[in-house]
Amino acid sequence: MKTSDFFYNLPENLIAQTPLEPRDSSRLMVLHRDSDAIEHRHFYDIIDYLNEGDCLIVNDSRVIPARIYGVKDDTGAKIEFLLLRQIDENRWETLVKPGRKAKVGSRFTFGDGLLKAEVVEVTDDGNRIVNLTCEENIYTTLDKIGQMPLPPYITEELKDQERYQTVYSHELGSAAAPTAGLHFTNELLDKIRAKGVNIGYVTLHVGLGTFRPVKVDDVTKHKMHSEHYEIPQETADLIKATKAAGKRVIAVGTTSCRTLESVAAQGEIKACDGFTDIFIYPGFEFKVLDGLITNFHLPESTLIMLVSAFYGYDKTMKAYETAVNEKYRFFSFGDAMAIL
Repeated sequence: MKTSDFFYNLPENLIAQTPLEPRDSSRLMVLHRDSDAIEHRHFYDIIDYLNEGDCLIVNDSRVIPARIYGVKDDTGAKIEFLLLRQIDENRWETLVKPGRKAKVGSRFTFGDGLLKAEVVEVTDDGNRIVNLTCEENIYTTLDKIGQMPLPPYITEELKDQERYQTVYSHELGSAAAPTAGLHFTNELLDKIRAKGVNIGYVTLHVGLGTFRPVKVDDVTKHKMHSEHYEIPQETADLIKATKAAGKRVIAVGTTSCRTLESVAAQGEIKACDGFTDIFIYPGFEFKVLDGLITNFHLPESTLIMLVSAFYGYDKTMKAYETAVNEKYRFFSFGDAMAIL
């Protein structure tokens, strides 16, 4: 398949700039894998499509205020860092703008001295490995000087930073939100549990690799960036029990999906952690997923390719055409689809 096969025309006014209130008032396109039926509902109606004994798997990663602005120590030149992932206590993989000012050995200061950085390595894809030093815990410091790393297609200011976090976010480490989960409220989750639907947690720290454009014509030649994941024992047990009872495992978001299918590709679902660069595109054989809740993704992105792998290429592209015609809101703060 070619990357261009996954292109669709999207009017700019359909790119959601702000989140809706309340969270679960967004629209929901319901797609049925066993038919061509398309239903138009609201996200709070998701409960009507969940059955007792099913389980939802959600990603509890929390976005860090990873965008920081500072100056180069020797010249005073302005610099922007986007912290992508923590390698160890002090070392981070970082996207730097402008990169030409960040050669190995370059030093920078942020927040009037609250945080200092030195470039120690340039990676093959142009990112920088930097040593960070600060007097307080790095996350405490970032809370003081950092900004939420909203995607570039969102140009309006986000007034409430928590609206780029899921209500169940817990594990710090993402450079972007697992946005399918943004639609859930605590009240909706309580209603889902009351119906007998179980909720399991995985962690996948979302890096920018998920959103990087596919720059090759041949889809199979694209290389995904590696991201850290973790599945706790309780979630592994829940998935096994759900499958044994003949019920459905439904992933909330492509990140939850990739976590489950990464582990399943190694054998049975079990408690574990590691790094995954799994790339799911049409032809992929799913071993765990019975359903997927996700947002509407960018044209030619790895995420629309994943959806096409699960729902079918022709049906996915038709669903996107329908979403454009019905004026659904797209991308991070947009509406959702449920494929069941």
